[in-house]
Amino acid sequence: MKRLATRPTGTAADIVLAAAVGVAQILAEFPAAWFSGAPLSVPGFAFLAAGAASLAVLSRLPMLTALAVGVCTPLYYIFGQADGWAAWLMFVVAVVRLGATRHRASAITATVVVLAVIAAGETVQFEPARAFYVVGWVLVVLAAGEIARNRSAYLHEVERRAAEAERGREEEARRRATEERLRIARELHDVIAHNISLINVQAGAAAHGRDPDQAFAALDAIKRASKDTLRELRGTLGVLRQVDDAAAPLAPPASLARVGDLAAQTTEAGLPVRLREEGDAVPLPAPVDLAAYRIVQEALTNARRHAVASRAEVTVAYGPHGVSVQVDDDGRATPGAAAAPEGNGLRGMRERATALGGDFHAGPRPEGGFRVRAVLPAPADDGDRIKDPSAPS
Repeated sequence: MKRLATRPTGTAADIVLAAAVGVAQILAEFPAAWFSGAPLSVPGFAFLAAGAASLAVLSRLPMLTALAVGVCTPLYYIFGQADGWAAWLMFVVAVVRLGATRHRASAITATVVVLAVIAAGETVQFEPARAFYVVGWVLVVLAAGEIARNRSAYLHEVERRAAEAERGREEEARRRATEERLRIARELHDVIAHNISLINVQAGAAAHGRDPDQAFAALDAIKRASKDTLRELRGTLGVLRQVDDAAAPLAPPASLARVGDLAAQTTEAGLPVRLREEGDAVPLPAPVDLAAYRIVQEALTNARRHAVASRAEVTVAYGPHGVSVQVDDDGRATPGAAAAPEGNGLRGMRERATALGGDFHAGPRPEGGFRVRAVLPAPADDGDRIKDPSAPS
């Protein structure tokens, strides 16, 4: 935690405190001697100086300070002449400081030593009123030391929790930043990979085609695909910059409402796609809608680029608890083959599904070809785990 001002701590604070207590006690001896009419005595000054000096090592040698102060305080009153009040100052400061630095045993030791030395002196000349006063005063000082110890422990705990909370906030910020980078990477991969793949196919058709009309149609498809790519990139970059650019046309948000356009675009690029919808279309949360669209988009891109498929089928099944999307193709995957190693595309699809609490599967179909299937839940009011929308109830 930040401090408002720099202050000495540890040994430095002990030395400053010892010097201040020593000077205060020595100066207080002169008015005490003047008021009492008693002469100044060397033993009195010696006990005051020794007790105050022991405060300088309080943090390093707390027990030594406790013993020195516990002995010097009562001996000052036994052998001194002035009997000034300031002699108690070193005892009060020692006990409170020991409590504040959480040296509880040393604070109690100083108190016990003071009481023991005073009790020994009272055996010589016992005065009940004086003994009662001294015992009460010593216990009050000990209670003050306990209060200082409890306050120090409380402040230490507050600082520890604040430090833990700060570390937690930093870790949460790093986690959110990592998740956002992954989300942006998936979004850019899906947008660029799909549309650039379309452009590549159409460019190949235009370059090798003999029919001028077919070449012009391919170029027109390239123009539309590149325009869509630029729109989606502007939209993504606009979100990253957090600015509203009214002049830059943004593409409609990617959602299952546009999956028909996606199927038509892929068919036009050379991979015939059949679209089937099951159940009544229901409004979906934006993250679910976007993830379902991107999974279909990436699955079709993979079917066209990697599986060398001749046809594909997209099934979108709506249910009361969410939606499932499935893309089947007749590409090169063979029945019983091992699961394909996950590249960026498959990994991105899996991350999209699992991030929403859904299920994802990709692998060869029994009848040949490849299947990508994702079940994405929509939040349910009862909090139950979402079931496969296409599964029988």
